Amino acid sequence: MLKALLLLILSTLFFSCAKVPEPLRFLKKEVLPAEKEKPLAELFAMAERNFQKGYYELAYQAYEEIKNKYPGTPEAVLAELRLADVKFWSGDYLEAISLYEEFEKFYPTNEAIPYVIFQIGTCYYKLRQSIDRDPTFAKKAISHYERLLQNYPQSPYTLEAKKRIQELRELLAQHELYVAKFYYKIKYYRGAYNRLLYLLENYPDTQAAAMAKFLVDHYYSLALKETEELKEGKKRDFFGSPVP
Repeated sequence: MLKALLLLILSTLFFSCAKVPEPLRFLKKEVLPAEKEKPLAELFAMAERNFQKGYYELAYQAYEEIKNKYPGTPEAVLAELRLADVKFWSGDYLEAISLYEEFEKFYPTNEAIPYVIFQIGTCYYKLRQSIDRDPTFAKKAISHYERLLQNYPQSPYTLEAKKRIQELRELLAQHELYVAKFYYKIKYYRGAYNRLLYLLENYPDTQAAAMAKFLVDHYYSLALKETEELKEGKKRDFFGSPVP
């Protein structure tokens, strides 16, 4: 009986040590420390690496974290500029324009402002359309490039800005020539002639202007004839009923 009692006591002690009840097991589980936040320098370096490698979504997230967590630091200011750069290199030009303009608004004296103005112009340059489409983006690109040349004539972006202005002026001139020819085709001669005059007055140094000079006399004679026909009621105006 004594041996049996000792065995029972020992077996009870053994199993109580080998198995911890669930509540106690939970209490004994080691709690892992929370992951430490990356320091500013490390976070910025990671963002730059992702940006350079073209991992734009990851870069954007990191730059945004820097902007929100470390406001007022040089890294946060640069991160705001990089947010616009990420959108630019992602091809999201309208969003990039908004972010560049926001940067210029909040940091008007920052040394990167010539670059920012050039980039805004370049976004519009990328968005330009063909000669048969709305020329608004081309005009806005010229406006920003000219603002760069006026305010920062010694910037490293001057030569490229001048080159693109000339290219865009040719595009706008070709647009006017295209519209003039369209009006001519539908027999709206006064409108055609006026577009040629506008072209020659505003883009005289373009190839389109040289072509317009060969057409202007012919268009003028037709415009005079159309004016007489309108006065006599022989022809209806372009903005009224269709021209017969």
